[in-house]
Amino acid sequence: MQELELTALEGTVQTVIFQNPENGYTVLRLRSAGETVTAVGTLPGVSAGEGLRLYGAWTSHQSYGEQFKAEYAERYLPEGPEAIYEYLASGAVKGIRAKLARLIVDRFGGNALEVIENEPEKLAKVKGITEKKAREISECFRRETGLRRLMEFLVEGGVRPLAAARLYRLYGEAAETELTRNPYILADASLGSNFFEADAFAKRLGFAPECPERIAAALTFEMRHNEGNGHVFLPRDKLTQATAQLIDVPPEAVAKEIGELTNLGLIISERVAGVEACYQPDLQEAESQVAARLRAMAIAGRSDPPDLGGLVVAAERRCGIKFAEKQREAVELAAKCQLLVLTGGPGTGKTTTVRGILEVFDGLGLKTFLAAPTGRAAKRLTELTGREAQTVHRLLGAGAPEAGGSEFERCASDPLKCGALVLDESSMMDIRLTAALLDALPIGARLVLVGDADQLPSVGPGNVFGDIIRSGVCPVVSLRDIFRQSQGSAIVRSAHMINEGQVPPLRNSGGDFFFLQRADPQRILDTVSELVERRLPQNMGIPARDIQVLCPTRRGAAGTGELNAALQAKLNPPRPGLREKTVGDTSFRVHDRVMQTRNNYDLLWYRVPEGEPIPEISDIQELDEGSEQGAGIFNGDVGYIEDIDERGQYALVRFEDRLVPYPFDQMMDLELSYAVTVHKAQGSEYRAVVLALPKCPPGLVTRGVLYTAVTRARELLVAAGESAVFAAMVASDRRQRRYSGLRARLAGEVE
Repeated sequence: MQELELTALEGTVQTVIFQNPENGYTVLRLRSAGETVTAVGTLPGVSAGEGLRLYGAWTSHQSYGEQFKAEYAERYLPEGPEAIYEYLASGAVKGIRAKLARLIVDRFGGNALEVIENEPEKLAKVKGITEKKAREISECFRRETGLRRLMEFLVEGGVRPLAAARLYRLYGEAAETELTRNPYILADASLGSNFFEADAFAKRLGFAPECPERIAAALTFEMRHNEGNGHVFLPRDKLTQATAQLIDVPPEAVAKEIGELTNLGLIISERVAGVEACYQPDLQEAESQVAARLRAMAIAGRSDPPDLGGLVVAAERRCGIKFAEKQREAVELAAKCQLLVLTGGPGTGKTTTVRGILEVFDGLGLKTFLAAPTGRAAKRLTELTGREAQTVHRLLGAGAPEAGGSEFERCASDPLKCGALVLDESSMMDIRLTAALLDALPIGARLVLVGDADQLPSVGPGNVFGDIIRSGVCPVVSLRDIFRQSQGSAIVRSAHMINEGQVPPLRNSGGDFFFLQRADPQRILDTVSELVERRLPQNMGIPARDIQVLCPTRRGAAGTGELNAALQAKLNPPRPGLREKTVGDTSFRVHDRVMQTRNNYDLLWYRVPEGEPIPEISDIQELDEGSEQGAGIFNGDVGYIEDIDERGQYALVRFEDRLVPYPFDQMMDLELSYAVTVHKAQGSEYRAVVLALPKCPPGLVTRGVLYTAVTRARELLVAAGESAVFAAMVASDRRQRRYSGLRARLAGEVE
């Protein structure tokens, strides 16, 4: 086929009709030679008023008629007063709107952009512009100009322009130079890019397949990828082989680079329980610190406080019960030891035992803090004990101004002011967060770790709770007996049967547990949607906001990806006046339920209690002046989109009593959460759970996944799927092996 000859088209952007921030695809109206035409192409960051010289061809679209399809473009800032006014009035420069744009252009004419960039002090002579605002406008203009150049550089290399904003934030004007020196900096996941994009970009720049930069980036990718699968380290031989296979280079070249990175301290190599382990430095440091502190607490010994029996009797009286044998044992050990693990399934009396421990700590005159890894778990702990509980991140002062740029305010030099700490849902704690918590715990303070050892391990790296239990270094009390008041719950009975390898009765399910046989993925999808949208709200009086859909897998026709799309279409469909923002393949709308997918210690939040009016998102200063502030939104936090403002380039998301203005380039860390994976639901309890059980990858068809899903439901559990999948999950007691050295360190098995 004969190639189309490229035609040049030059003009001024009149209107940007559509722009995808992830790939830069743009539809715009261009004023050229006295007429306005439609142009499409990859034009990241283009704004009204800009001048464009496009190279491409005229095409005819079946629905939209004749349009110019640009293959590439040359961009230039507008010239002449009116073109500059259109550019500034479009909102291309933050802080300038139409009224202010007119004042600036009237004063400086065709020199307005030069003044903004190089002589901001002159801007302060314009009515309504202070010296501070003039500097901010100038900085924003220079940033946008540099960012636009960086976007073009990335797009030419085949990289999504969304990475440009974060690159520019890190490197400023030097970003393009840094990329040319080492394009593999793009492989950092925090930039919204990945190793494969960076690799393709590097090849375009002429980097050799076996260059050290490429192998080092591939090693980092392998270690971080496996960290995402829960591993704290990788055996040296596995890391070598996996990396060599990933980038098709000889294992010897990879082994050599591992040695180089080890010499530089970028990989830590240790022999752990007979395995040559390769660690990322921060994970090795975290694991070592956790092991050292826990060993110190464990060997501190036991000391019987005066009149322990009287303290326990008084605790029973205040709790209004008589402790069972194992409950009494746990209460007494908590009073004697610095470190205690309390574990048990649903209905076994963990909450009552914790209340007893708190009463005894009160009797000992200890100031006790309560914490849990997630907001939902902390809220539930508060409700069950009648005492304030906080998330671990909030307890440690994540994002507080006093933290001085570090992740947490509380640490060894400024520890928590407490004599004891009770941590619920401890199975959710990964090695990094555990290290931070122990670092902030005062020397001599008691620690009670509460959790369910049969649940899945943490989403993050490590198997801290399980490793501590298996190490045998500290007392562990395991509650097994189901108390009478819980025996009537089919959810509780089923959970314990699953844990013992027995399939609960599905045909006769009822009360608070129902199983709906659905073999076809589409039928599962339709049934789940109907349950959430209509059947449970109408027949059970449970609103959709109180229902959480769970599924073992993200992928497939009935995985969380498809479930979220279907549920959003039912519960929050597009309609006139409903604002939305498309990020990647997802359209986020006001009222959508969303989840944060990685820790972000920089996102600002403002405390606005639920029920209070929300300030206009377009005036963030109103939030600045009237609200308690903080920073940090964390992996697994669930909230609702309250507003979307295209002009301000923000979405406003509420996480309980915190309002977070999300810059659009940060929304890539959000995902719809009408449906979430079972792993993501750890530590949370919901009024009602709808569990989708389609056919899944073998690694997810396990007893631990099913048990964790079932124990998330408080009042009602409805499962829809194949009974064969349910039975297969009960039968499989396989647990994914995680490469973690904590148990070995606690046992002294590290060379």
